[in-house]
Amino acid sequence: MTAGGLPETAAAPGDPAPPPGLVVVGRFDERPGYGVDRPRGSDSWLFTWTTGGRGRLRQGSTGTGAGAGDLVVLGPGVRHGYGVEQGATHWEFWWVHCGARPSWHPWLRPYGTGDGMYVVPGASGKPHGRIEAAFGRMLADARWTGTGAPPATPSADDRVAVAYSTTARELALSALEEVLLLTAGAAHAPPDRTGVDPRVRRVQELIAADPGAPHTVRSLADSVSLSPSRFAHLFTRQLGRSPMRALREARLRHAARLLEGTDLSVERISAASGFASPFHFNRVFREHHGLPPGAYRARCSMVGT
Repeated sequence: MTAGGLPETAAAPGDPAPPPGLVVVGRFDERPGYGVDRPRGSDSWLFTWTTGGRGRLRQGSTGTGAGAGDLVVLGPGVRHGYGVEQGATHWEFWWVHCGARPSWHPWLRPYGTGDGMYVVPGASGKPHGRIEAAFGRMLADARWTGTGAPPATPSADDRVAVAYSTTARELALSALEEVLLLTAGAAHAPPDRTGVDPRVRRVQELIAADPGAPHTVRSLADSVSLSPSRFAHLFTRQLGRSPMRALREARLRHAARLLEGTDLSVERISAASGFASPFHFNRVFREHHGLPPGAYRARCSMVGT
């Protein structure tokens, strides 16, 4: 199989890949027998998001299946291949070839499986509709020439688009960034555990939505119309940790993401994550991660280069 009509990297054996510097986006629905093999990999990153059927992807010595909702990312420069999984009736998926923004690396790192492959699994409750809309917007924006308004949606028969202009590329990459945030965010979300009281789940959602807010046991209890003592007992009994411990863990996760993906100062991250002082933040962060915040950021930067 070759991607007929796509820009190609010259003299590459196997199936062609788009050259670096472009953003190429498409949507395919392939039947058994479809497959791509690139012995030298690609000079760009490849993002795939499955909407139906089953696909199979490999990168170096690492392989994975992909079902509805799974985002699989293949880094550049490593032999890869993909196609309809054996026994599946089809594989429907969106794909994007592009350069990855540096800020994306920390979001993908927890999902690395080796050889430059990253697998973000689908999760129940994931905002599939919004992700699908982001891909559609990406396909439409890639064709924008800068004249008039960008198309709201792609045409029904539009399958592949190349973003040549700077504006079209940046719009397409911004939509892909939204996809990454939505998929990684949903994969990080706590599972909807059967038997957990809806009031406890509601408090978990409040903490996850804004861990840096000045939450207290009383304010969280008030949000679900319980007394502080009743709420604390219920939360601890069902989740195995106190509300304040859960809040501290959420604040530490939030702080770690800010250290990984922004250049905000440690003092600003401390305040944005809800810690009383930078000194307290440094102490609890070191206890949890084994490194102070500055050293943690430096280590993440080294890994991402």
